[in-house]
Amino acid sequence: MQNQKGFTIIELIIVIAVITILASIVLINVTAYLSQSKDAAIKGNMASIISNAAAYFESNSGSYTDTAGTDTGFCGDGKFTVPLSAMTAAGSTVVQYCTPATFCACSTLKSSTNTFCADSTGYKNETATACATRCSDIQTTCID
Repeated sequence: MQNQKGFTIIELIIVIAVITILASIVLINVTAYLSQSKDAAIKGNMASIISNAAAYFESNSGSYTDTAGTDTGFCGDGKFTVPLSAMTAAGSTVVQYCTPATFCACSTLKSSTNTFCADSTGYKNETATACATRCSDIQTTCID
């Protein structure tokens, strides 16, 4: 018998199959973690909107319209538009509605079919309700 050096084709195929299986497991987990991180960013941006709205409401005599009486008020302010833009840039669908007395913002989540909504009542929660349904009681859109 001769001394053989190297690997047989069967051994190479088995090694490639094992590497492929491990790579697919890692890829699935990485994709899930990316979606979860985007969801955390959406929820953080919504929390920022609620905090910014409370400060705006207090500094503008209990109104989401600014002291000059402009129509945009809080919904035209960077403290509302910047977090919404960040969610849109992350690939989320964002719905927002505003009136001088109230606002609502809602965003689709990446890791599920749920949405995350925040509004002027202090509501900030994940829900299975569609964004437009959650914000339906506010009639005018915030930004044209």
